[in-house]
Amino acid sequence: MAQIISAQEAALMIPQGARVMIGGVLGCGGALDVIAHLADLGTNHLTLICDDCASPNGPDGSDYYSLAKLIHNHQADRFIGSHVGTNPEVNQQHNEGTLALNLLPMGSFVEMVRAGGSGLGGIITPTGVGTLVEDSELTHSKINIDGRDYLVMRPLRADFALIGGTKVDKNGNVWYRGTARNFQPWMAMAADKVIVEAEELLEPGEIPPEDVITPGILVDYIVVRGGGQNG
Repeated sequence: MAQIISAQEAALMIPQGARVMIGGVLGCGGALDVIAHLADLGTNHLTLICDDCASPNGPDGSDYYSLAKLIHNHQADRFIGSHVGTNPEVNQQHNEGTLALNLLPMGSFVEMVRAGGSGLGGIITPTGVGTLVEDSELTHSKINIDGRDYLVMRPLRADFALIGGTKVDKNGNVWYRGTARNFQPWMAMAADKVIVEAEELLEPGEIPPEDVITPGILVDYIVVRGGGQNG
């Protein structure tokens, strides 16, 4: 059963050099408290696997929102994801040679995460054929099937996944509101340790079984946002 811990305790679990999947889009829907504590700790040499790098001036009025804090602090050596255009510091650090980028088509990215969580050897997709994606270290090979070229993309896994749940019960079952679901159900399958940050913590059974999106068997730790017992 998932263990309830503080955001600081969760951040302390993540060592230097870890591969970390982070859910959310532009930071929204993600594990904001855990990320903030990770930034405060200064844990570095991270590989960040996420859709994007968020942006300065987030919706909460902060100077650096969500994982933009980690980028600003130079805590990442590598970013694997789909979009960096909202955070100018990413391109700056890449041009300076301090941040490696592996940019992937968004559909390929989420399917590679899903493959990592499902124990598959990779995915086959026509997306990226004839582009720089062909030369990515995450591309295994190019093959031809019935006259059409495809790329064989490697699966993605991580040491930790940081996800955010709208409602989470004490067994770790997760319900996401609307598009806050984004990539998070697949990231919860593709990491060795899964930490979910709950907006609202419920008793077991308070989430109807048919509403559970990420089952508690995948979740190792629960953090309650704000440090309370029910968000």
